[in-house]
Amino acid sequence: MIDEKEYNEFLEKHEKGHYAQSLEWAKVKSDWKNEIIVVRDEKGQIKASLSILIRKLPYINYSIMYAPRGPVCDLDDEKSFKELIEKADKLAKKYKAFMLKMDPDILASNNEFKNMAKKYGFKVEEKIKDVNTLLQPRYVFRLDLKGKTEDEVFSAFHSKTRYNIRLATRKGVTIREGKREDLQQFQDILETTGTRDGFFIRKKEYFEHLYDSFDNKHLKLVFADYQGKPIACVLNIFYGNKEWYLYGGSLNEHRNVMSTYLLQWEMIKQAIERKMDCYDFRGVCATDETHYNEGLYRFKKGFNADFVEFMDMHKVYNKFIYFLFEKCAYKLRDLKLKISGIFKKEKK
Repeated sequence: MIDEKEYNEFLEKHEKGHYAQSLEWAKVKSDWKNEIIVVRDEKGQIKASLSILIRKLPYINYSIMYAPRGPVCDLDDEKSFKELIEKADKLAKKYKAFMLKMDPDILASNNEFKNMAKKYGFKVEEKIKDVNTLLQPRYVFRLDLKGKTEDEVFSAFHSKTRYNIRLATRKGVTIREGKREDLQQFQDILETTGTRDGFFIRKKEYFEHLYDSFDNKHLKLVFADYQGKPIACVLNIFYGNKEWYLYGGSLNEHRNVMSTYLLQWEMIKQAIERKMDCYDFRGVCATDETHYNEGLYRFKKGFNADFVEFMDMHKVYNKFIYFLFEKCAYKLRDLKLKISGIFKKEKK
């Protein structure tokens, strides 16, 4: 049994710590079973960890194991990585898992880690044909904040982004922090955004569960108000040395007052105040400005964020079940015959 306080402290302090590896996130994903694997140093302190979500597939006696944004370890510590995977292999036998999937917070260009993963049985996906098959975004924009002041960060934004932030302020857009009872307003704005931009939007109950799973130290619901009415919103997570723009949206009305730009700047300022190393804008469908969803790409790029590609990898324990899963699961999802919600995509 893991000591929750010890585990949380390790995650919060480690450079590769991630909210998706947290106990809070495991609560959000309560329809999955959660197992925490740790490796300890000679003093008995945690030096590497892996939070694994486990789910039994319907109709067959096999499970899938998934470690979102894991592992949390020093990238050059092969001994700890090997021990983590050996323990994961034992869990695979215990739960009759046919696959362990990981999408670590590690750049796809990190060939040293890639080769180490391959050495211990992982296949690393070099190219992704369809980003909609991913559970966590492979392509994200990240803004480096480490050691920077507000003025330094703001001055590096694209001139149009700086103009839009100032415009929103001149037009009278104001920012306020929301509470749990404001989640219906948040939901309404997200559904408007989803309809407009073709995004899947989760139900209100999911966001209530998310809000209840994280405390106020880690999660912020923030609105942009105009003429006494909320017109845009974000739901962000602060964890360890990073902040993530998890969900957000805007109404169709008053988009000309550029409230979404001011919202992002407010959240970035909070990250700077908390001395975060980076602000993660999360995923984009586009990989350049020629995609149908290039508007979101340009919006995030305008904050001088770096376009980052993460690694995607998996280890197969049962080739036959994996083959059936690969050939059938995505097609069934596309036909809206989803397998117990495994592939519900988190989009904003």
